[in-house]
Amino acid sequence: MLNDRWIVSNRGRKNSVDPQKPYAWLVEKERIISGEIEDIAIIFLTNRECPFRCLMCDLWKNTTDESVPAGAIPNQIEWALNHLPDVKHLKLYNSGSFFDGRAIPEEDYKRIASLLNSFETVIVESHPRLINEKCLIFRDMLKPDLQIALGLETVHPEIFRKLNKQMTLEDFRNSVSYLTQYGILSRAFVLLRPPFLSESEGIYWAERSLDFAFSTGVECCTVIPVRAGNGAMDILLEKGDFNPPDIHSLEIVLEYGIGLNAGRVFADVWDLGLFSSCRKCIDQRTNRLIAMNLNQKIISRDKCTCDS
Repeated sequence: MLNDRWIVSNRGRKNSVDPQKPYAWLVEKERIISGEIEDIAIIFLTNRECPFRCLMCDLWKNTTDESVPAGAIPNQIEWALNHLPDVKHLKLYNSGSFFDGRAIPEEDYKRIASLLNSFETVIVESHPRLINEKCLIFRDMLKPDLQIALGLETVHPEIFRKLNKQMTLEDFRNSVSYLTQYGILSRAFVLLRPPFLSESEGIYWAERSLDFAFSTGVECCTVIPVRAGNGAMDILLEKGDFNPPDIHSLEIVLEYGIGLNAGRVFADVWDLGLFSSCRKCIDQRTNRLIAMNLNQKIISRDKCTCDS
């Protein structure tokens, strides 16, 4: 049974992390809502493990077992900002939900907001079930615009339940509606080929998930090819219940999403070599996906022998 106990029992060991420092930070380019291509900083905050133990998640690897001390999260943000170049946009990802009170205490909101005064946009992540008035409290403290990223994953009814998301599609719709009502833009994470799906089914359900996400009112979607490496997914891989998607499928889904003209659609391009067995075209395909992310236009692709 794919529940919390089974998922946790198949994990490896966590990495060693410092609760006073983020475990990673970087700057990447993104096409922002205005259409401009700008630098966006990402701070990966060291935080307690998410209470929602989703089947495919590997973010637990860089988390603490207990809540970090009050003040630790703003300390991490301040430390990272001292090491990052000046940019206008920032993502704060904490391996869970920003509005989980056991992860980021409300008493830290004011100092966090004061550290972010120079930005135009701040994006945080949250489980849909934790979208509530805390979002408005934090939004009202911020000078920059707040956007919130939500994990939709898939709308396949059976697979959705097996992912152990502990929510319903109606929960997702209601969360987006709540944020929209109060003028907060949202974005969705969509999985490409979660477990128990064939390659063609993975493409089909990723496209249906994009349809659903935009129908709820999200402004932006990111398509994430599912990978092994978190323990549970490796067991499913060994059993034949999961196979990573092919990079060709990611291209197809990104093309579909951009063609909807419903909002920005991005492909997650981290470590794409995991999804390609062809060394001849991986660089070209990666560069094409990055270009489509930035331009939000379908770019013709060069043929390769692996296309057949």
